[in-house]
Amino acid sequence: MSLLPLTFLLPLAGTLVLALSRGRLGPRSSAVVGVVSVGLAALVTAWIGWHFVDSGVGGVDMTLWTWLSVGDFRPTIGLRLDGLSLTMIGIITGVGFLIHLFAAWYMQGEAGVTRFFAFMNLFVFSMLLLVLGDNMLLLFLGWEGVGLCSYLLIGYYYWTEANGWAAFKAFIVTRLGDVFLAIGLFLMFRELGTLNIAEILQRAPEVWAEGAWQAQLAALLILGGALGKSAQLPLHTWLADAMAGPTPVSALIHAATMVTAGVYLIARLHGVFELAPGVLYLVGLIGAVTLLLAGFAALAQTDIKRVLAYSTMSQIGYMFLALGVGAYDAAIFHLMMHGFFKALLFLSAGAVIVSCHHEQDMRRLGGLWRRLPLAYAGFVVGGAALAALPLVTAGFYSKDEILWEALAAGHGGLMLAGLIGAFLTSLYTLRLIIGTFHGEMKSDNARHAEPGRGLVHGLPLVVLAVLSTFLGAWIHPPLEAVLPTSPGAGVHGAGHTVLGIVAAATSLVGLGLGAWLFLTRWRWLSERVSTGWAARLWWLWHNAWGFDIAYDRLLVRPYRGLVRLLESDLIDRLLLLAAWLAWGLHRGLSLTQSGKMRYYAATMAAGVTLVLLVLVVSG
Repeated sequence: MSLLPLTFLLPLAGTLVLALSRGRLGPRSSAVVGVVSVGLAALVTAWIGWHFVDSGVGGVDMTLWTWLSVGDFRPTIGLRLDGLSLTMIGIITGVGFLIHLFAAWYMQGEAGVTRFFAFMNLFVFSMLLLVLGDNMLLLFLGWEGVGLCSYLLIGYYYWTEANGWAAFKAFIVTRLGDVFLAIGLFLMFRELGTLNIAEILQRAPEVWAEGAWQAQLAALLILGGALGKSAQLPLHTWLADAMAGPTPVSALIHAATMVTAGVYLIARLHGVFELAPGVLYLVGLIGAVTLLLAGFAALAQTDIKRVLAYSTMSQIGYMFLALGVGAYDAAIFHLMMHGFFKALLFLSAGAVIVSCHHEQDMRRLGGLWRRLPLAYAGFVVGGAALAALPLVTAGFYSKDEILWEALAAGHGGLMLAGLIGAFLTSLYTLRLIIGTFHGEMKSDNARHAEPGRGLVHGLPLVVLAVLSTFLGAWIHPPLEAVLPTSPGAGVHGAGHTVLGIVAAATSLVGLGLGAWLFLTRWRWLSERVSTGWAARLWWLWHNAWGFDIAYDRLLVRPYRGLVRLLESDLIDRLLLLAAWLAWGLHRGLSLTQSGKMRYYAATMAAGVTLVLLVLVVSG
C-alpha cells in the first residue's frame, strides 16, 4: 500500500512535465507523456487493488504530512483506501487511461495538444485526490480542482466565443453548489469538531439525534454541492453545454470523473444522511425527477453528444434514486457500469465526429454503419447497455438492482419512475443509433467519412465494449465493509424475479417501439412534430423544459438590470454627499472674496442693518 500516493502523483507529474515544457514537446511526445502517466497510475491501482482484496483488510489509512496546524485544527494530507475509494480510483485511472489513449488519436492535427493533455492529467489528479482524501478539506481541494479543470477543458476551443461561455456557465453553476458544500464543512467542523471523514461518521450519531436540525442542515448543504457537480435538478443546466469541449473531455467528465463526484460524496458521508431521513428521501426524489426530465429532453436532441449528455444526467439520476432509498452499493455498482458503457458511447461518438469531419448533427449523418463498423459496434454495444438489454449487458444488472432496492425499501413510486426512465432510455438510444448509422447519408461529410485506424483508436473501444457486456457485471465493488447493507441486498426471491422480468419487458418494448417509429414511421413522426401541440412539446423537450430560459428571465436579466442600475454607483454617490456639500459651500463662500472694497462695505452695511432689524423685532 506504500505505492498508493503514486496513483495521483503520476498524473500530477505528467501535468508538470507538460506544463513546464514551454513548447519544447511536440504533439506526439505530449500525447505519450499524457497517456503513459495515467497508464502507469492504472497499473499501480491494479497492483494495489489486487493486494487489497487479497489481504482482506477493511481499510488502510496513510498520513503523508500535516497540512497546517492552528490550535486544535490540524488537517493532514492523509489518504484512505477502502472498498469505496478503491472502486473509484479503479474507474478513474482505468477508464481514464482508455480515454487518454483514444484522445491521442482524436487530437491528431489539433492545436495545443500539450495544453490539452496537461489539463487532462490535472483532471485525473484532482479526481483521485478527491476520492482518496481522508478528510473533507483535502476532498474539497480535489473537488475544486475538477471544477477548475472542467472550465479549462470545456473551453479548450476558447477562440470560439460560445465555447468560452459554455465553460463559464459550467464553472459558475457548479460553484453555486460548491458554496453550499463549503458552508456544510464549516457547520460540521463547528458541530463535530473535526473534518476527518471517519471521525465525522463516528461522531455524527453521538452528537446528533436522528432528525436533528443540524443533521438535516448538514445533509442539505452536502446535497447542494452534490447537485452541482453531478448535474441534478436544479443545478443541471451546465452539463449539455459542456459538450463544447473535445469529445474525450466529454467522456472523462461523464464517465470517469466529475459527474460521479456527487454520488461518491453522498455515499461517503452516508452516516450524515442516515440521520436526516427526509433529506435522504429528497435525494431519491431529485434523482427520479431528473432521470425523467432528462430522458424526455434526450428524445428531442439532434446533436449526438447532447443526446449522450442528457443520457448521463438521467443515469446519474438513477444513482441518486438508489442513494435516496439507502441502496448505496447499487448506486456505486451502476456508477461503475455507467463508466464503462458511457465512455464507450462518447468515444464512439468521437470516432464518428472525426471520421465525418467534425459533423455531429444526426440530421446530417445517417447510413454510416458500413463505413464505420467499429464505431457502429461501439454504439450498438454501449447503447444496449444503456438501454439495459436483458441478460447480455452490464447496464441491465446494475439498473435492475436499483429498481429492486427501491421496491424493497417501500418506495414504489421511485421504482415506477425508474421503469418509465428505462422505457425512455430505450427510445432515445435507438433513435440515436438509427439516426446516426441507418437510412440515407444526408451530407457530404457523411458520404466522405473516413474510418479511424490504429491501435490507439480501436483498443479503447474494444476493451470498453467487452466491459459493457455481462462480463463487466462480474466486477463487483468490495463495498461490504464500507457502506451499510441496503434493504434488498442478497434477497433474490419471486418478487425480485418478477420485477426483473417487468424491467426487461419495459426495455424490450421501448426498443421495439423505437424500431417501429424510427425505422418505418420516421417521415410520419417528423410531420407530426412539426405543427400543433406536438411541435410545442418538441420545442419544450429540445430546450430541456425551458430551464435555461427561466433562469435567464428570473435570475440573469434581473441581475444584469441591477448591475446597470448600480453602474453609476449610487452608494458611492451617497457616501460622497458630504464631500459635495462641503465643496458647494466652499464655492459659494469663495465667490464673496472678490477683492472689491465697495462690495465688502456694502456687505458689512447690509449685515449691520440685518442685525439691528433682528434686535428691534425681537425686542
